[in-house]
Amino acid sequence: MVFTDLDKATGLTALNTFLADKSYIEGFAASQADAAVFAAVAAAPDAKFEHAARWYKHIASYDASTLPGDKAKAAALVVVSAAAPAKAAAAAAAAPADEDDIDLFGDEEEEDEETKKIKEARVAEYQAKKGNKPVLIAKSSILLDIKPWDDETDMVEIERLVRTIEMDGLVWGQAKLIPIGYGIKKLQINCVVEDDKVGTDILEEKITEFEDHVQSVDVAAFNKI
Repeated sequence: MVFTDLDKATGLTALNTFLADKSYIEGFAASQADAAVFAAVAAAPDAKFEHAARWYKHIASYDASTLPGDKAKAAALVVVSAAAPAKAAAAAAAAPADEDDIDLFGDEEEEDEETKKIKEARVAEYQAKKGNKPVLIAKSSILLDIKPWDDETDMVEIERLVRTIEMDGLVWGQAKLIPIGYGIKKLQINCVVEDDKVGTDILEEKITEFEDHVQSVDVAAFNKI
């Protein structure tokens, strides 16, 4: 998707709709795609753009220069209007650049003292604003279905084993047994995870390691918090 007019309500509306069920512009972690779109947004979105505002606060906590991804490819995601403010330029200037990178403020040799002062002031203002942004941790609620091998499998033991899995960013919630036929029951258990630290793949991998008890693991529900 290509984002346009991010300095206007129409562009923010489109961005807000796009982020309604996503934490990032691409994939499951912050990247240069987020940095490119963030730089094109004129200012922190109004509260009425709740999803865009959540995303904006979260991305503001990162140093754009450290995010993974292809900058050139990410730049293609955004069409910046001619009236867009200098925020994008300030953000780019704040990040370290290679000698061959384009200087958004013009050729160093042609800059006069006043231009340099304006540039430095914008960079300082951007860094100050970024430093004051609260860190927003993206979380998800996951409901897992865990099936045993047969009706003789100890389901209490399965739940005990599952809860022994401890990871930074993982909190286990309520669980219950649900009949699935022929006297067999499955364990349905909820957990809350920090998206940057825990994914469904690693949860499934760790649970299926209890191979004497667990036949399979499925994601019954996945919701952003």
